[in-house]
Amino acid sequence: MALKKIAVFISGGGSNLQVLIDEIHQKYGEIVLVLSSNSNAHGLMRGKNNEIKSIVFDSKESDFDEKVIAILEENHVDFIVLAGYLKIISSKLVNKYPGKIINIHPSLIPSFCGANHYGLKVHEKAIEYGVKISGATVHFVDEGADTGPIIMQKTVSVDYEDTAETLQKKVLDIEHYILCVSVKKMCEDKLILKGRKVKVL
Repeated sequence: MALKKIAVFISGGGSNLQVLIDEIHQKYGEIVLVLSSNSNAHGLMRGKNNEIKSIVFDSKESDFDEKVIAILEENHVDFIVLAGYLKIISSKLVNKYPGKIINIHPSLIPSFCGANHYGLKVHEKAIEYGVKISGATVHFVDEGADTGPIIMQKTVSVDYEDTAETLQKKVLDIEHYILCVSVKKMCEDKLILKGRKVKVL
């Protein structure tokens, strides 16, 4: 059976992209595109170093959606992974790929998510609130910010001495794990979406 073709959207360093390259690429799926909203994103080099087509798009352009959809169709992309992508996906793109876009978020949704909750800010909020556990969430993308159906979550303990930086490191490890598992299940057609509930086979 042919490998599913994957596009990975990034905005920064691309550590989640690297894990997908190491664990998924050419094994369970084929990453055919890396698209970045930031021309200085280190993740672009990760793509190029692995001979994956890596492209920068300006999301402020009026025809951004049309350009992105055209390049996705040209490369026969089956589904999209948002791996540290800091832009809200438009309804046009969501409707073009319903149930085919997944995102990784560094908290236990619905806590510490939505507009302006990204990167270190998420962990600062968790520390400030005094939670005892935090974690990461992989979810399907809908038209809201971090509001789509949850695929997988995993927790870490938050210790009294933790800072936003130490918590970020803890969560990043489990981000890598659940993202890889979720993408592998997507590649194998082992995610069943019904309403807001997701069954992982």
